[in-house]
Amino acid sequence: MSQISPPARRVSSAIDGWSIGAALIAGLVLLPIAAVVWMALFPTEPIWGHLISTTLPRYMSNSLVLMAGVGALAATVGTVTAWLVVMYDFPGRRWLEWGLLLPLAVPAYVGAYALTDFLEYAGPVQTGLRALMGWESARDYAFPEVRSRGAALLVLAASLFPYVYLMARAAFREQSGRTLEVARALGAGPVARFWRVGLPMARPAIAAGTAIVMMETINDFGVVEYFGVQTLTTGIFTVWLEMRNAGGAAQIACVILALVLALVTLEKLSRRRSRFFRLSRSDVPLTRARLAGGQAALASLACLLPFVFGFVLPVGVLSHHAWVNAHAWIDPDLGRALWHTLATGGAAAGLTVTGALVLVYGVRLARATLPRLLLPVTTIGYAAPGAVLGVGILLPLAAFDHALADTWLAITGTDPGLILTGSAAAIVLAYMVRFFAIAQGAADAAMGRVAPSLPMAARALGRSPGATLRAVYLPLIRGSVGTALLLVFVDCVKELPATLLLRPFNYNTLATRVYEQASLERIGEAAPAALLVMLVGLGAVAILARANR
Repeated sequence: MSQISPPARRVSSAIDGWSIGAALIAGLVLLPIAAVVWMALFPTEPIWGHLISTTLPRYMSNSLVLMAGVGALAATVGTVTAWLVVMYDFPGRRWLEWGLLLPLAVPAYVGAYALTDFLEYAGPVQTGLRALMGWESARDYAFPEVRSRGAALLVLAASLFPYVYLMARAAFREQSGRTLEVARALGAGPVARFWRVGLPMARPAIAAGTAIVMMETINDFGVVEYFGVQTLTTGIFTVWLEMRNAGGAAQIACVILALVLALVTLEKLSRRRSRFFRLSRSDVPLTRARLAGGQAALASLACLLPFVFGFVLPVGVLSHHAWVNAHAWIDPDLGRALWHTLATGGAAAGLTVTGALVLVYGVRLARATLPRLLLPVTTIGYAAPGAVLGVGILLPLAAFDHALADTWLAITGTDPGLILTGSAAAIVLAYMVRFFAIAQGAADAAMGRVAPSLPMAARALGRSPGATLRAVYLPLIRGSVGTALLLVFVDCVKELPATLLLRPFNYNTLATRVYEQASLERIGEAAPAALLVMLVGLGAVAILARANR
């Protein structure tokens, strides 16, 4: 008995330590959201009444129109293309099935710069029209306004529809071939089978993908700012940076949070009573119907257009500029931006995945209920736009930074400066909070696939919880951990709003360099950085393609 009791006491203390660590990590993730709510409720300079009577209705209406329009268009394109590649065989289907994922590698703001350069007055389209028709100036013909809310809607939908496509494609592939055969035997044609069988059964997946699209739309800053569309996100930048009112910015941020929470709630309520089951273990697999003639051409065109608009066009335009402006590749500022991107993204990815592993493992060991309750709440950071997190991180962190500097000055007599907000630490923290849900979901799913008998055996042999994590879990889940690291890193590279708000002076990442150069109408200077961002994004697409074969 004396040989067994000491390990039991060590395990108990270790379990308490893991629980405390999990609670601290969860608190760190939730702190920026709590700070935003606090600043909104207790602003130093009340401005809410002024916002309601002046700019807030415009911010709100533009945001709602974009969310609804982008969500509807992305849902339509993603669902139709997914149905075509799953149910039919037509020319180009095999490579378009994966090509439709590639627009995910193109950040929406990069697509906006490329589209504007392609369609503007001096671009190839209008130049070619003037040469072809003999027109001499813009007064001789009418051309749609490029920098408009409608153009922003199209660019965002072209960049985000793969979220719906990916989920709808998986849902259609899991449907029973027998169900569709019964519908065909009852006289349902192709359109009826889509509307009455395929679409209702895939509705939960389509709704989830559309919700992600709408949340990414309200998070966007680069596209709407470049096209001059005033949304709630641009309102945060305006009120904070131009009007110098942090409380007003926090109040607008709370409006965004309320919209996001309402969107998530509606998405869950819409499928609360929906139940879908497989009818038997011997479901007939789906067989693709071969299309020919005009139908095959229409199917190919329907899948080709989103691919061209969302991927080929921006890559082609920027590749041309990068070739013409080859000197931009050796610009020292590009090298520094690349290094800053690798450093902040790599640090954030490593810390985020490590924190997620500690949180998930600590919750699995915890006897207390608090860590278990906090685990699902930590995913709210992914739904919170980057601008919201910027508000919630910068001001509390700045106050802590000043207090730390004053304390150090009083003790040592030397001024250390702003350690956290004067460096990239605030950016790394924002990335961690923003993308913690990705790492947490991957860690939770991976640990759930480990047979419980394996860690139990390690514990029975006297291994501590930490040793069990290192010796049992990590070797078995290293593939999922590596995937989470790369996905978090890719999202950090593409993140623009939080980086713009939190970066120190003269500190650029690839994303902010693209934004700054494009804002100055220097597309040629921005092209190398934009192509590097897209190259990193292709890594995430490759992971998604491999996981969804």
